[in-house]
Amino acid sequence: MKKVITYGTFDLLHTGHINILRRAKDLGDYLIVAVSTDEFNIQKHKEAYHSFAERKQILEAIKYVDEVIGEDNWDQKVKDVKKYNIDTFVMGNDWEGEFDFLKEYCEVVYLPRTSGVSTTKIKVELKQKND
Repeated sequence: MKKVITYGTFDLLHTGHINILRRAKDLGDYLIVAVSTDEFNIQKHKEAYHSFAERKQILEAIKYVDEVIGEDNWDQKVKDVKKYNIDTFVMGNDWEGEFDFLKEYCEVVYLPRTSGVSTTKIKVELKQKND
């Protein structure tokens, strides 16, 4: 069985998220999604609309996702790849090159993002509508 892992906040779920999850799942048989915990988001100075528990529940309902784990810090990726016997690590191509250090442990794939949609864009547009 070929295992794939990806990481992210996955807040305000949109088609870009679904596309990357579908394409990540297409690269293997089992997809693990590591979602940023609330505590890690605070460390990153990032604010999610939904709590970790809510984002985890939403991701678990998506047919492409086999397992959801928490991401507690930047440095856990090597540990996760080893612990879960990961064959392929997947991230959006805006992170191109940032995770190449994982090539020692697994294949690293950077997938193109869905153009025209992002959580940041949604938050900005919602704020503009409410101002």
